[in-house]
This record gives sequence, C-alpha cells and structure tokens, in this order.
Amino acid sequence: MELQPGREAVVRAAVATLWTSPEAVRPVDRPALASHSDIRAWISGMDSDQQVGDCVLSQLLLGERVLVTELRPDGWAHVVAVEQPAAKLDPRGYPGWLPVDQLLPADAARPAAGGTHLVVDATVSALHATPDGPVVLPGVILGTRLHAAGPARDGWRPVHAPGHADPLWLPEAHLARLPDAPPSATEVLAVAQRLRDVGYVWGGVSAYGIDCSGLVHLAWRRFGVQLPRDADDQAAATTPLPLGAERPGDLYFFARPGRKIHHIGIVTAEPRDDGARRMLHACYRQRRVIEEPLPAERTATLVGVHRV
Repeated sequence: MELQPGREAVVRAAVATLWTSPEAVRPVDRPALASHSDIRAWISGMDSDQQVGDCVLSQLLLGERVLVTELRPDGWAHVVAVEQPAAKLDPRGYPGWLPVDQLLPADAARPAAGGTHLVVDATVSALHATPDGPVVLPGVILGTRLHAAGPARDGWRPVHAPGHADPLWLPEAHLARLPDAPPSATEVLAVAQRLRDVGYVWGGVSAYGIDCSGLVHLAWRRFGVQLPRDADDQAAATTPLPLGAERPGDLYFFARPGRKIHHIGIVTAEPRDDGARRMLHACYRQRRVIEEPLPAERTATLVGVHRV
C-alpha cells in the first residue's frame, strides 16, 4: 500500500518536523529527516540562531493524521496536518512538507477496533520490542496517542504503533487513559509546568524543543483537546475574559500596536491587587520555557486573557 494524494496518512516517526519547503532544509537538519528521526540530536546540533530559523512550521507526533496533497519524486510529501487547526492558512489544517519516509498510509496503520485509547504521560518515553527489551522507537513524546494492544504485563503495556505489525511495549507508568471529560485548566497547567526549562525551538512541539504556541497546543493535546497550532488562531478558538478575571491555566495573548498576536503564555497565578501577573511560557528571549512575572515590556503588549 502506497501514499496517494487525496488520501490520509499517519506519522510513523516519533516526531516528524513540518517544513516550509524541501528546499528550505539545511545540512544541520539531517537528523530530523530520517524515517526514525532523532530530534534530540537535531536540536543539540543547532546553534541558537538555527533553532529559531523560519524553515520549520510545526511538528507532528507518532500516529498523527495528515492529508497528503502532493507527492514529489525526490521523497517529499506536501500534507495538511488535520489535527493542528490553522484557519488562516488552510481550513483543513496546517499545511507543509514532510519526508515520505516518515509517513504510512492510514489504512495500513489502523489498529483493531475496540482498543483502549491511551496517551503518553511521560515527558519522553520509548517503544520496546518486548517488556524491558530492546528499544525499537526512542523519543516518543508526551501527548502521543496510542491504542492498547492488550492488558499490562509486569508493569509494561503493549500498544499498536504505525509501521509495526507486532505490538510494542511502554512502561505502564508512562501511559494514561485519554479522559472522557474535559480537563480542568489547572490540570493542563500542571502538564505544561513539566516542560519548564525545555529549550525554545521555532515550530517545536516536543519535550526536546518547543515554542510558545506549541507549549499550549501540546499541554492540551495531552488530554485529547485539539487546539490550533498558532497563537493568533488559539486566540480565535478560545473565550475572551475581562482583564483581571484570569485564573491559573488561562491564556495571556500579546501583540504590538496594529499587529497580529505574536505570543502566548499560560497564567500561573491570579493577578495581584497592584496588577502584577505571572505566566509560564516558551520565551524567545531566554530561549527556554520559564515561569516569571510579566516584565514591563510584556505588560505593554498584553492584549487579552482567554479561557479554553
């Protein structure tokens, strides 16, 4: 079974990077392009300027669905990431380019009906051939959705993984059931806080590197809630509140006068009587996820607080 334009596919890499174009890829990006991408090596091999280059659009996790719209003979596919809404770019989802080797036709990756819906709750995990056996797929990220392939055994759980005929295994403690009810904002905040000190990478959506809207998208994804990928779309998809009504887990949005929203943070404390505020965010300036009081220059561009 082969990929076909107009048909869905799923990501078979632990983390697949969505690119602006195949021509934009740099020599330093090689570890991110293999069928088993090595995102840790890719990020550690870049300098701070390369980590914020504009060739990366987003990242997709193992099993994430895409719509294939074009196939090139040089091994690239143009896709729409249907689980990452991006209304201003494409009503179907976030468009961009992926290596064909990181994709599998959706029909070939569909698990048997009736399996329990699970999600990776560890910051980073790995899929093993057998319980406590050899690693088959390292770098599986928080928020990755999987289907159970049977009951747990000796603290390990078998799961279906795209591209693997036999079940693979994760520590049962690294998995959680996807909840039936929406999470509380404080539950989502607690997940986001586990990503504190992760490095800032433009377009990143993983525990190896992440950007401001990726942090929000991934924290809610952990609970099965699909938020748009970019900050301005996240603002459009959430409910505005009066400034001063925010509570931990709500969202701060920032924009310069006359410009679109360019930054987002997660509220970590109720505002003080003197107007002081705190947030958790992937900070471009400090190049990592931090929790801090809003400095004056941030407060000057604060344009709204919203609730999911």
